[in-house]
Amino acid sequence: MTTAMNILDGRRFDGVVLERGKTSGDADTLIFERGRFRSTACDRYDYGDGPYTASVQGGTVSFTAETESPKYGKLWWKGVVNGERLDGALTMVRDGKPAGEKWVVAGETTAGKAR
Repeated sequence: MTTAMNILDGRRFDGVVLERGKTSGDADTLIFERGRFRSTACDRYDYGDGPYTASVQGGTVSFTAETESPKYGKLWWKGVVNGERLDGALTMVRDGKPAGEKWVVAGETTAGKAR
């Protein structure tokens, strides 16, 4: 496994955030830019962007990120990008303890390919 700083920079993925047992959820765009990660579905809850780290193994990029809202706490993100597909999970953290998990499935946007 190779650590690759900012390897996902300039890429955007459109998809959906899903709760366990649900087949539909909130539309989301995941943005990687200048070493930072942002989820547009979380904007309305005042989650900002946060730094991300990425590593490469074979053709798969694994990433982690942390975003924070002054009102709702932190989100711990982890996921993999394989080609144009992103699969991820976010853990909601309140008072330092996990408070729930959601999943994200997304595909790279055409805008994300203009790197």
